[in-house]
Amino acid sequence: MPPIRQRLKLQAILGGTVLCGCYRGLGTSGGDPSGEAAEGDPVTAGADDAADSGAEVPQPEELDRISKNGLRRLSVREYEDTVRDLLLDPVGVGAAQQLPIDPTLPFDNDYRHQQVSSGLIDAAEYLATRAAESLSEDPERRAALVGCTPTGADDEGCMRAFLERFGRRVFRRPLTEDEVDEYLYGVSGDDGVVAHAAEAGDFFVGVDSLVRSLLQDPQFLYRIERGTPVPEEPDVFELSQFELATRMSYFLWGTTPDDKLLDVAEANQLGDAAAIRAVAEEMLADPRARSRVSRFHALWLGYTTLPHSAELNAAMQAETDAVLGRVVFEDRLPWMESFRFEETFVSDLLAEHYGLALPGSSEPTWVPYGDAGRQGLLSQGSFLSAAGKPNDTSPVRRAKFIRERLMCQVVPPPPPDVNVDDPVTADGICKPDLLAAHRAGGCESCHVMLDPVGLGLENYDQLGRYREMEPDNPDTPEDESQCEISGEGEINGLGSFSGPAQLADLLLDKGGLGDCAIDQLYSFVAGHSVLPAGEIGGFDQYDRNFADAMAGTVGVDFRLDELMLEIVSDQAFRFRREEEA
Repeated sequence: MPPIRQRLKLQAILGGTVLCGCYRGLGTSGGDPSGEAAEGDPVTAGADDAADSGAEVPQPEELDRISKNGLRRLSVREYEDTVRDLLLDPVGVGAAQQLPIDPTLPFDNDYRHQQVSSGLIDAAEYLATRAAESLSEDPERRAALVGCTPTGADDEGCMRAFLERFGRRVFRRPLTEDEVDEYLYGVSGDDGVVAHAAEAGDFFVGVDSLVRSLLQDPQFLYRIERGTPVPEEPDVFELSQFELATRMSYFLWGTTPDDKLLDVAEANQLGDAAAIRAVAEEMLADPRARSRVSRFHALWLGYTTLPHSAELNAAMQAETDAVLGRVVFEDRLPWMESFRFEETFVSDLLAEHYGLALPGSSEPTWVPYGDAGRQGLLSQGSFLSAAGKPNDTSPVRRAKFIRERLMCQVVPPPPPDVNVDDPVTADGICKPDLLAAHRAGGCESCHVMLDPVGLGLENYDQLGRYREMEPDNPDTPEDESQCEISGEGEINGLGSFSGPAQLADLLLDKGGLGDCAIDQLYSFVAGHSVLPAGEIGGFDQYDRNFADAMAGTVGVDFRLDELMLEIVSDQAFRFRREEEA
């Protein structure tokens, strides 16, 4: 259909039924807001009668860990990677500059915080147009994508073949006959892309219209899971093979299923845990899986963006990615070894920055930490840069970050009548003195959880460099550079530590880092954050049951790749639970 009609269709659906985030009444796979299933729809056909649906019935313990699932829009990163894969485009379309910003909580795919807006509709139209124009400017890439040579402007056979092949990739399932006809011929029969191309005398004008229209369709922008009703379980649905393939692909790769995975789904070869696990093992061998693991850690540990020079930022992110690659994909060590790793991947630039012995290379290489007091991810600049201030560290922010990200605890905000930026009167000018003054009165209950934790990392500045003295604050008349840093910290109830290496050991041994890591990964999979039930986006009992089941299955010293395989092959992963409207 012409792009203008697709825009109106997008406005109608996003302005109505999609707002609720649930599936009942969402309409056909073609996006008709009427809610009536299209004949032959591979997604919705047979879904009206649960008794005749043929859906598998999970066991009671499996039913108890099927999570609620709402309508999930592609995150900005997922959109960018998906369009790049769909259009064979190594450059991308710049989605980050156009789409609404995804809140990081800490992950960018929390569907309960994804807002529908006119800005989304405008951005979808702009990006679809930009993608189509980029394709038109590259005839070789366009020819590879179309896959057939048109005999003329009105070659319906070639246009149909392209639509069916490309549309399956875009919608992550085969198009229905009605959808194909509407795109080719329009609503009236003579206002689709075939007539559009014939009128222009150019077959590729029709291709351009198809690309722009498909990339604005709600079924591209949203991961729509309907499934088949499970008998006697009115709120539980078994995912179709294509929906399951899509769920696997966005978890393991962060992008759309490729043709091979869609072929597996079309052949109904994702029918049991062993088959799913075998496919997932192959997917984990793909470079996209390595990129996805890096993305998860960058969001979790807060280093998707760093406030340093481009050269230093790139070096720090490459350092962290290298450790994760060694632990997860190359040496296949237990995941928690990434927090114990005694080597790091640095060039002379980063080694000098950290105060390590120079490897004598402008290219990064593996260097042992030795007696530097560092180990693993928490010693790297990528992590130590998180939760800082522009010119110094913030012990309170660091501690809050550690409590929430690494211990899965919720730190309440300060009372509304407290201005955290107000200066305090203290018996000294050094940070421990100032923090002690903050702990007076009603602030004590929270600050006793935070201050000692943050002070244990004070020997490392907001760039990850070691220091022994506090920096001078130019906004005060005192000279804080006379303040010696003890570096002694404590997590109340667990024990004391000094520096990131001892912090990592303490969290691993007593602080529940392994269990929290599993919760965080499941949050990334499920699309809602690790918060208490009742909070927006928080875990409920179904989520808790799934995460606990995974923790019980993989044990303490688990490998990340094994955990990912257990998640996708668990029966509950193949179902969804209806969210309340």
